[in-house]
Amino acid sequence: MSEFSWAVRVYWEDTDAGGVVYYANYLKFFERARTEWLRSLGFSQQRLAADPGILFPVVDLRIQYLRPARLDDELRIGCEARSQGATIIRFKQRIARFDAAESTLALAEAEVQVACVDARTFRPKRLPAFLMNALSAPEPH
Repeated sequence: MSEFSWAVRVYWEDTDAGGVVYYANYLKFFERARTEWLRSLGFSQQRLAADPGILFPVVDLRIQYLRPARLDDELRIGCEARSQGATIIRFKQRIARFDAAESTLALAEAEVQVACVDARTFRPKRLPAFLMNALSAPEPH
């Protein structure tokens, strides 16, 4: 599957007193991009929680901060997903800033693993076939 990209702008609420994005907010940007990736495939997390009754908690996260994002920056959050076994989705994610020349500058990179779990018991549950198919399908051009 090719990389999904989602755009966001940095607002006051995302920054610290110096106008730099607060480090924990990068995790929010990554989370929102994963949600939008799922939505782009035609799935809503709320609907999946109801039927077939699955959730996707983060079980492992590695992040590297490369450069600061600042107030009013236009960011692109990339999201590339792969299944890892029957219950895990591994995401490679990247936050980049666009500059005036329309080139990108990497600001943060992360590897995030989410587990598919039963919404009631929080026990691991196999990824549904429709999601496995979406993870292995090539992107349309």
